[in-house]
Amino acid sequence: MRTTARRRQALETPRAAGLAGVVFALLLAAAIVLIRLGIPQGADAATGGGLPDPTRRSAVRAALALVPFAGIFFLWFIGVMRAHIGDAEDKFLATVFLGSGLVFVATMFAAAAAADAVLATTNRPGGLPAPPTWDFGRHLAYTLMVGFAMRMAAVFTCSMSVIGQRLAVLPRWLTALGFLTALTLLFVATNVPWAELVFPAWSLIISVHILVAGGRSRPSPEGTP
Repeated sequence: MRTTARRRQALETPRAAGLAGVVFALLLAAAIVLIRLGIPQGADAATGGGLPDPTRRSAVRAALALVPFAGIFFLWFIGVMRAHIGDAEDKFLATVFLGSGLVFVATMFAAAAAADAVLATTNRPGGLPAPPTWDFGRHLAYTLMVGFAMRMAAVFTCSMSVIGQRLAVLPRWLTALGFLTALTLLFVATNVPWAELVFPAWSLIISVHILVAGGRSRPSPEGTP
């Protein structure tokens, strides 16, 4: 009975992690795209371009509605991964893995709150918000999302790649991809627009790998060799 229960847990936990990771990756990618489209960055943003456009405001509202659910599925992904690793995890790496994930979620929520503040200033009576107010809110939202949240995502990606390499549960190409993603988020995302999409892309790839690997390692029914 205990052997059967352990086999079921070993099967169900990776599949739960994979499903949670897939949903998180899709929600985060959609939120990033909508935020980028709804709150422009660059020269046209400095003049307040696109603020009165109801389509852009709707895009920001949709992104703000997706962010809490992305955070929930990301926390679920972390929880089931740690439960699957169990006693085999290194305490140092486990602390970095969990801490960076929690800080990433908190910073992502803060960036969403800043974007919501920008959206609130566009809906006040009398037209456009004052340029200092618009610039402050826009820069705050992008600094939290790109400057801080994505760097915590880089630490999370790197720690998970190291754990997967040490436990031999990730192939070499996926470990190398994780390190490359971490370097991109650390040094490129702050200067290249849309580069932050590499994190949900990596999350989607590793989640699909967990689902496929979990399906291949499905235990045989009782009584079969």
